Amino acid sequence: MKIAIFAYSHGGCAAARRVRAVLAEAETVCYAVPRLEEAGFLPLAKDIYRERFSSMDALIFIGACGIAVREIAPYLVSKKNDPAVLCIDEKMQFVIPLLSGHIGGANDLSRRLAGALGAAAVITTATDVNGKFAADAWAAKNECAISSMLLAKKVAAEILERDVPLVSDFPIKGALPGGIVEKTQGALGIVIGYCMKEPFAETLRLTPRVLRVGIGCRRGTSQETIEAAVAAVLSAHQLDPSAVKGVYSIDLKQQEAGLLAACAKHNWPTVFYTAEELRSVPGEFTDSPFVQEMTGVGNVCERAAMRGAEKLLVKKTAVDGVTVAVAAEHWEVSFG
Repeated sequence: MKIAIFAYSHGGCAAARRVRAVLAEAETVCYAVPRLEEAGFLPLAKDIYRERFSSMDALIFIGACGIAVREIAPYLVSKKNDPAVLCIDEKMQFVIPLLSGHIGGANDLSRRLAGALGAAAVITTATDVNGKFAADAWAAKNECAISSMLLAKKVAAEILERDVPLVSDFPIKGALPGGIVEKTQGALGIVIGYCMKEPFAETLRLTPRVLRVGIGCRRGTSQETIEAAVAAVLSAHQLDPSAVKGVYSIDLKQQEAGLLAACAKHNWPTVFYTAEELRSVPGEFTDSPFVQEMTGVGNVCERAAMRGAEKLLVKKTAVDGVTVAVAAEHWEVSFG
């Protein structure tokens, strides 16, 4: 996590050092107004706020809330993109999340700092105050894609008035949070899963990245052909592209330009296995004598997809010379 800390007095610099110590695992940089000449602090210039707002995960202001509000106001984009912004008084009595309390993690960071500093975390978001489920915060914490920020806002408003139904493709561990009931129909609801299903009139999908896409292809297969094959298979089985964790294949393909370009374009991490590693994957697969002869293993895409996965969702499917298989990793839902 990358954090910028701003201080405006000697007392603020002392507090900044305490904060930095608490966040020892983070990559932190501290700024102070030039007249202070504090050791370990970079001089604070006006353009620093703009630069750090777009490059940091969190900004922490040691001083009055008004300072933070004025300095960040010109750079606000959206709650999905803005960094966490916190304000702490120089006596470290209060930690106040000002921006991106949920998705940016400002609320959780405030609670952590308050606990370590002996301060009070001043949390004002309605779902937190009322002890209700915050879909955007949960999604961010669990690295889930949010299908619609508009629906996330509607769920946040609805959950304050009545329970919101939830459908999960995964087992749920522990109790449900406040405001959530397991139910398969309703006007507005939440689905946690990797499919494109929408059982509610308005469905907010929270999608964990658990799908492993196994790929086999001829030498020289183009980027466009590989992209089209993956898209066709996912669409045919109503699998959400945002659930793709990565692309997996045999090490013979690790220099395939078209495959690498397709994965880079879609931010799909690539993992390549040796034939021996693929042969060691347990299960029954759709083997091919030709593939066995060429690669040393009877099936590449299914075995690559299943290495480390829980179940095979899509068996080997050939699309324009590209073979695609999809498997899902084990995943559980926890609201604790």
